[in-house]
Amino acid sequence: MERKGNNPVNFGGISPAVIHMAVDDRDRNGTATVPGMRQLLPRPMDHVDPVTAHAAADRPPPAGRPWVMVNMVASADGATAVDGLSGSLGGDADRAVFSAIRAVADVVVAAAGTVRAEGYGPPRTSEENQRARVARGQEPLPRLAVVSRSLDLDPRSAMFTGGSQRPLVFTCETADPGRLDRLSSVAEVVVCSGTSVAPGEILAHLHGSGAQVVLVEGGPSLNGAFLGADLVDELDLTTSPALVGGGSARLVSGAPERVLPLSLAHLWEHEGVLLARYVRARVRSDR
Repeated sequence: MERKGNNPVNFGGISPAVIHMAVDDRDRNGTATVPGMRQLLPRPMDHVDPVTAHAAADRPPPAGRPWVMVNMVASADGATAVDGLSGSLGGDADRAVFSAIRAVADVVVAAAGTVRAEGYGPPRTSEENQRARVARGQEPLPRLAVVSRSLDLDPRSAMFTGGSQRPLVFTCETADPGRLDRLSSVAEVVVCSGTSVAPGEILAHLHGSGAQVVLVEGGPSLNGAFLGADLVDELDLTTSPALVGGGSARLVSGAPERVLPLSLAHLWEHEGVLLARYVRARVRSDR
């Protein structure tokens, strides 16, 4: 998110207290604590438990839709990928925070290009996190939702065959009928009106199914669609201490230029990696 001088980022409450790779590689052992991760703001703390902190954070759903988080990783000069992948930009702290954020989401939304490039599988989390989710009234695991106009997705891939629940696929009226039929056997396919998939229609469907917290994992064009529709409530951003150069996309692309003021709810650090949680300035966290 671009920050301009006449719209300063400010602090928004006190928190107690990503890389985008294949889902199966995250939180296999249910461990999300990284020795040496500390909180810098708003209150210095020597130790941070990402799972506890993100589970405790206030995320009140706006009227008529779920709360929307965007989780991304970037280099210090703003690159979101190296050779088309984001894996080399992250580390242990980012993986732990990624798992903690996923553990609070009802639905994980990602664009088809992202799930293909990063080799997504079904969302997973530890048994301990699953019990905590059920105690909060959530399903044991978040559900995956893929956004694709073309439906260029392999129904044999792990995200369709390796999980306990069928993923959602959001597409549009111009999608190839043959691909739609093939994917309908392994996923719940939702056909949105028109020639594109509008974020508002995605959230309306998810809200109708009971989702209260939705996590958007990109890529930048999908992030841009949500920002352009004014449907971003939270940005969880990992900044890697590296310069990349090249032509990698920013966190958000394709959205009209606008300034969305944000409040910094917390800032964590581990071995030079910065992990920030921003919320819309109109929203105040009580944590």
